[in-house]
Amino acid sequence: MKETLQPGIGFEHSFTLTEAKMVPALYPEAPEFLEMPEVFATGFMVGFLEWACLKSVIPHLDWPNEQTVGTHVNVSHLAASPSGLTVTAKVKLVGVDGRRLKFKVEGDDGVEIISRGTHERFIIDKAKFDASIDKKRIKD
Repeated sequence: MKETLQPGIGFEHSFTLTEAKMVPALYPEAPEFLEMPEVFATGFMVGFLEWACLKSVIPHLDWPNEQTVGTHVNVSHLAASPSGLTVTAKVKLVGVDGRRLKFKVEGDDGVEIISRGTHERFIIDKAKFDASIDKKRIKD
């Protein structure tokens, strides 16, 4: 990681919601989800917040050799958002403890706040991480 990776880094990221990010698309194999409302799925919202956090720190890492993985999510989902709205994530790096990064996150859909909370990520060495995952794979 670079010396510029310091608390205070902020970032905003926007994305226009499509049908592919609605609850029924979260697990199309699950008939229960197919019956649910066509609104931004919490699972996709969490991924969107993670995306913003990732984008905020990439300039401060030896990317792509160093990457970050999510390790903790504590966010609310305060309001429903239909497709067509543009959601914006506002994230701020509030803590750097070795390779552990802590963010404050907030999301809105242009009408109201849809999410608030915190997110933690951990800086990894991509090659070492991939090697450890390869050991877990089921071999034929």
